[in-house]
Amino acid sequence: MTALPGAAEALWRERRTTTAALVTLVVLVAFESFAVTTVMPGVADVLDGHALYAFAFAGPLATGVVGMVVAGTWSDRAGPFRPFLAGSVLFVVGLVVAGVAQTMPLLVAGRLAQGLGGGAVNVTLLVTLARAYPPALHPRAFAWFSAAWVLPSLVGPAVAGLVAQVAGWRWVFLGVALLVVPTSLPLLRTLRPLGPPEGAGTAPADGRRRVVRAVLVAAAVLALNLAVELPAAPSAALAAAAGAAALVAVRPLLPAGALAARPGLPSVITTRALVSGAFFGAQAYVPYLLTQRDGWGPAASGLALTTAALAWSGMSAVQGRLGHRLASRDAVRLGTVLVAVGVVGGFVTAAADLPPAVLVATWTSAGAGMGLASSRLNVLVLGYSVPGTQGTNSSAMSISDAVGSATALAVSGVLFALVTGTSGAGGHGADGGDVAGTAGFVAAFALAAALAVGSALTAPRVGTPPSEAGHDEGAGAPGAAGSGADGAGARQASAGSADATAAST
Repeated sequence: MTALPGAAEALWRERRTTTAALVTLVVLVAFESFAVTTVMPGVADVLDGHALYAFAFAGPLATGVVGMVVAGTWSDRAGPFRPFLAGSVLFVVGLVVAGVAQTMPLLVAGRLAQGLGGGAVNVTLLVTLARAYPPALHPRAFAWFSAAWVLPSLVGPAVAGLVAQVAGWRWVFLGVALLVVPTSLPLLRTLRPLGPPEGAGTAPADGRRRVVRAVLVAAAVLALNLAVELPAAPSAALAAAAGAAALVAVRPLLPAGALAARPGLPSVITTRALVSGAFFGAQAYVPYLLTQRDGWGPAASGLALTTAALAWSGMSAVQGRLGHRLASRDAVRLGTVLVAVGVVGGFVTAAADLPPAVLVATWTSAGAGMGLASSRLNVLVLGYSVPGTQGTNSSAMSISDAVGSATALAVSGVLFALVTGTSGAGGHGADGGDVAGTAGFVAAFALAAALAVGSALTAPRVGTPPSEAGHDEGAGAPGAAGSGADGAGARQASAGSADATAAST
């Protein structure tokens, strides 16, 4: 890693136990994600729950939005300790309920609790990073977070399959629950001293309104995902209504001007939603295209996802080593262009019937782009946030990520169904063999390409936050919880980010 000035480097060493706990927790969350996806078909067979299969994935995504908002406003009022503790308990309880469930509805209930807790944990981890580490260390920390997803993406499905075969699928849930508890204990010691931040947090009445709006967003996101399960015509109607409702409900939860991509923090949020929607909306169809069109098996079709995951981690490590020598705005601009190249490559591969190697290569480019863009978008959000807004802004970013991805996946599924005349989960049809050529893939990749190009167009508007303007890596120890180095100047130089947050509540 690039050597940092003495104070920041010393703090990095001092925080190594906290950093290790943060990274380990990310590893466990990543493993759980890949593992549950692997074993869920078998779970649905055992519990006779195929009718609730899609809900088992869409439900946690929807409740996660509520968890993000609650944790964000709670962190701004009282610090991250209590919301992290509550989120961790809910996450573990959800895992245990899912692990011991004897029916599919009970398993889904556990997944809903798991999503609620996971959303809260995700936001409090960002708040912890903002308050326990100086800005000079943020790129390095996010590089470690990205790296934490690589090993689970490579071995998670295989390990989950082995655990399910040897000990039973229940231990995929219960095993993660057992590991989360000791991993969280070192973080509790770090979080406890991080009490209420200086500056006004979200008022209780505003917090309640935000929670109500989050519930509405969650309902709209859930409706979007369930729309894919309907026949084509009702699916399109429900998707259009749910999409409109999601935009209306999510607007007050985002910084003012986010939907218009105003410069500064609003464009950071917009770019995150667009690039996440483009990448994850297209990624769902990468292995599917290789399987259906080219006859690749499951292991081979996952090659593109593996190379993209490695590229994501590699480029995230590069930006972490460069630190603020690479401006976050430049990293986001380059990253979104690489994602656009990868997604457009998928569109051209499907439309022009190009060899599968082209898709593997271009999708690797998309992974590299996400390694640059996603890490630095996180850095930018923290850079634009002042004490009392870190939780709210972090939750806004997480919400834009979740809603952008869920919307893209749902709409692409509806398009796939309309074009191919299929229905059901993702428009794949009953046996995957009724796909009319590659027209459905072309439509899905076209939507993702439009989102990717949009993210590349909004990326230059993310600007430079106070933490990077005239940045001195040796300054800004976190002892003052961010109130020193960024201080009052941050409130003025952030182009109204604090005012935008207040307006959005």
